[in-house]
Amino acid sequence: MFTGIIEEIGIVKHFSDGVLEINASIVIESLMISESISVNGVCLTVTNLNHKSFVVDVVPETLRKSNLSKLTKGSFVNLERSLPLNSRLGGHFVQGHVENIGSIEYMEKDDKAFMVGIKASETIMKYVVEKGFIAIDGISLTVVECKNSYFNVTIVPYTWENTVMKYRNVGDLVNLETDILAKYVEKISLK
Repeated sequence: MFTGIIEEIGIVKHFSDGVLEINASIVIESLMISESISVNGVCLTVTNLNHKSFVVDVVPETLRKSNLSKLTKGSFVNLERSLPLNSRLGGHFVQGHVENIGSIEYMEKDDKAFMVGIKASETIMKYVVEKGFIAIDGISLTVVECKNSYFNVTIVPYTWENTVMKYRNVGDLVNLETDILAKYVEKISLK
């Protein structure tokens, strides 16, 4: 379980045959083998580490459902360690179970912030509500507005500067995870 509060931007050191190695400094401090870590919002298991990088395995299903297949040496990624039980919950409950990808339709300056529009599939949009939570590349964000095939969010200056959003462009693919509560409510109402 994660909060969607990104701790650090990591840099891909190596990625081939499902083995992803990422350079990091902050998340390495207390990371251990077998722990979960969020990479662009995807929950992965640490299989190896040293004082400068860690390694995770990326399985085919993860590559199909996320933007991790687009990573190459030098790519920037959002990193967050799993939530300790004695910690504050600054964002929202993020599982790291990316449902699908969306594409950035626009990025507009909005005073000191940025308004970002995301096009998403109907399977995602049915769980997106105005003023509700969504995780984009693992970042906990509040939906400003939603329509049939897109929604938008405001990225505050701190989040812009401390996440991979500052490296994104129109047309880029982003990982999407909707709020789990909506899915449980739907399941209960179908019974």
